[in-house]
Amino acid sequence: MSDEAAGLHAWTSTGWRTVDWCDPHEGRMLVADSWRVREGRVRGLEQHRARFLGALADRHPDAEAAVDAALALIPRTGDWFPRIELRERATGPDAGQAGTALALRLRPTPPTRSTAVLATAPHDPRRHPLVKGPDLDALQRLRVVVQPCGADEAVIVDAHGCIVEGAYSGLLWWRGATLVQPDEALARIPSVTVSLVLEAARAAGVPVASERITPAGLADCEVWVLSALHGLRTASSWVDGPSLAAPTRAEDGRRWLASTERPLPTP
Repeated sequence: MSDEAAGLHAWTSTGWRTVDWCDPHEGRMLVADSWRVREGRVRGLEQHRARFLGALADRHPDAEAAVDAALALIPRTGDWFPRIELRERATGPDAGQAGTALALRLRPTPPTRSTAVLATAPHDPRRHPLVKGPDLDALQRLRVVVQPCGADEAVIVDAHGCIVEGAYSGLLWWRGATLVQPDEALARIPSVTVSLVLEAARAAGVPVASERITPAGLADCEVWVLSALHGLRTASSWVDGPSLAAPTRAEDGRRWLASTERPLPTP
C-alpha cells in the first residue's frame, strides 16, 4: 500500500472510502483509538482493537469489519499514527435524525520525543474518564493551558490531589526497585502502553505496585510518561512540582516495549 492511502476515510456499506471533505453533519466524538505503525509493525494491536470495540458496545453494526478493513489500509512502510473513530452524525433529510459514523484518519506520525516536562493540571475536564474519544478536545486544551510554563504534558489529579493520568498519557514511576502505577481504583482510560510495560516488567521479575500519591510524593523518583505515540518518555522535570530523579531504567522499558512489536495482519 502506498502513501496515497493517507488522509480521511469514511466507512460505507462497501467499505472504506477516501474523502477530501468534512461532513457538515459530523457531531461529537464518541469513541476513538490510535496506534503507531513503523515499517508495518505495531505494539499492542489486539489491545487497541479490543479497547475500541469494547467502548463501542452495540453502537455500530459494522465495527469489527471496519477495524479489520482499516488495518488493511495502513501502509507497511513508513511511520504512521492512524486513528479510528466513531462520531455522532445527523442522517435525516433535515439533519434531525441522530446516527453514528465511523471514520479512519490515516496520518503520518508527528514528531516524537524521548523526554517530557510535566505540570499539574489546574482542573480535570474529563466527562467520560474510562473511554478514549469524547474528552480528547478538552484534554488537548488542558495541555495548551500548561504549555506557557514550559510543560509538554498536564497531569490530572483527583479531588485529593492524587495523580490519576496525563492528559494524553499514562504515568509510571519507580519506588526503589518497584515499578508503580496510580491507584487502580482511580478512573482513567486503560492505557495499552502502560499495560504492555507492566506485563513485561512482571515477566522480567520486577515487582509492580500501585499507590495513591500526590505529585510531591514523587520527589527523587524516576517517572515514565507512556503513550502509543511516543512510547516511553522520561519526565525531565515537573513545573512547580517535585524534583525528579535522572532516568536510569528507561532503556529497560524501551526494550520491553520493543519486544511487544508485531507485524500487522496480512491484508
